[in-house]
Amino acid sequence: MKKTKAAVANGASRNAKDSRSQRYEELRTILEDRRREIQSEVQSRMKDVRADTGQAGVVDDVETSEADIQDEIEFALIQMKAETLHRINEALERLEEGTYGRCFECGEEIEPRRLRALPFAVRCKDCEEAREVAAQRERVLSRRVTGFGLDLSH
Repeated sequence: MKKTKAAVANGASRNAKDSRSQRYEELRTILEDRRREIQSEVQSRMKDVRADTGQAGVVDDVETSEADIQDEIEFALIQMKAETLHRINEALERLEEGTYGRCFECGEEIEPRRLRALPFAVRCKDCEEAREVAAQRERVLSRRVTGFGLDLSH
């Protein structure tokens, strides 16, 4: 029995869609697992911070200062994790919309290897590198401008 060209093309199209949906399911699982992991870590850190504040007892200025620094570090870590959670949620939304895996800058597909390593990536490697170079150049230029003794606060 011979297959028609249309039947072969239809089968190839179906295989491509199956492969793409399988990849998206894999990425969804990675994103959701990472989200659960970070949520658990944030909740644990918040419980630890609350528990530590209740065990103060008698402390001197040095101990208070060290505790304040430790609290600030914990808070910064919690903030970073919260930002990562936000990025993961945005990536899951893009996955639902069908725009996940496309670079925000050039529109090309982000390499699957990059998405596995950084599942909430919004730019391909080349665009991200270009963005980082431009940001570094901007920082250098702003230091030069403020380094000439100009008072930019007025």
